[in-house]
Amino acid sequence: MLAWATRMASIIRHSPRAHVPVLPDLRNLGTILRILLAVNGASAVVALVVSGTLDRFADSWVRITGYVEPHLIAELFVLYTLSPVLARQPYRIGVALIYAIGVAIGVAVHLGLRQMFPGAQDSMLKHLLLSIITTAVLIGYFRLRMRALSPAIAEARLQALQARIRPHFLFNSLNGVLSLVRRDPERAEEALHDMADLFRVLMRDNRELAPLADEVELCRAYLELEKLRLGDRLVVEWNVKSMPADALVPPLVLQPICENAVYHGIEPSSQPGTVSVNIFLSKGEVHAVLRNPYRASGGSHHSGNKMALDNVRERLALHFDAEASLESRVLEHAYEVHIRMPYRTENRGAVAAVATRPATPHAHQPAPAQPRSRRIDPKLRTRTAHG
Repeated sequence: MLAWATRMASIIRHSPRAHVPVLPDLRNLGTILRILLAVNGASAVVALVVSGTLDRFADSWVRITGYVEPHLIAELFVLYTLSPVLARQPYRIGVALIYAIGVAIGVAVHLGLRQMFPGAQDSMLKHLLLSIITTAVLIGYFRLRMRALSPAIAEARLQALQARIRPHFLFNSLNGVLSLVRRDPERAEEALHDMADLFRVLMRDNRELAPLADEVELCRAYLELEKLRLGDRLVVEWNVKSMPADALVPPLVLQPICENAVYHGIEPSSQPGTVSVNIFLSKGEVHAVLRNPYRASGGSHHSGNKMALDNVRERLALHFDAEASLESRVLEHAYEVHIRMPYRTENRGAVAAVATRPATPHAHQPAPAQPRSRRIDPKLRTRTAHG
């Protein structure tokens, strides 16, 4: 435990991005919604202060939004279009460009409104000051929000959430391997490779997005280890024919769900049970649907289910904000978890190059600190559905 804590402190302390401010993702749905709500809420407050009474509030708000809305929509459109260019700039240059864009659009909107409504009394200076103040407040808000979401404590928690594999899983897996050493050494060797891959992933810095193909291979290795002790009680169905292997997802976003499926759906029963994993791309979004058997009398095996789901949901929000979601529901004799993520093939901001791999589990190329290609004993391999 002390060694793990020391490693986490080292990762956080020496992270070159820990204290470097970055612009918000101006193409993220959550960012856009926050800007819309903040600006319109501020307009309502200003209208209430200017009008003085509720009777005049509606007229004041309509007059203010007549300028604010065209400016806001136009600026959001320009910032959305230029988001990749702004993201590549140093923070101060990016902020300066945002101010320049806001001022230019403010001048254009003011002149346009003066042409449409010649009798308007509002001055350009007032409009520009409001635009600059609003931009400054929003930039400050997003900077504070980013610092609140990724301080040392939050990053340590993120690492802890990503590294959660129950200690008894390690001991059970080791016991399963020991039971195979003499009667089936080749199978025991493959199982040890799986364990090494799992814990290698847990020990690395998992703050960046990772290829979906790697996450699927990691889950395969985990489920093969679980099959060592559960045997024929665990049946796994894979439907990954339509999976976008190059999609980037939060590390260890699927493994905790698979672990939950085994612990809550397979272990409580002495009968065989099926864990199904269906991953596909639809309308620019990556969907992962995982199902496992569900019994209302699961007892303590169901009590910890929500905590693991909340952990994954929190990491999805940290990486994708409002563009990702996790939903769970109880079906007839089954428990289903549906993860939805935006389809991205490159990280936003400073990203290390990541080698992608094909979706099939048989053709992976060897790579350091990644699940290796290996020959799996037919008795150990789980059943795959390609339909």
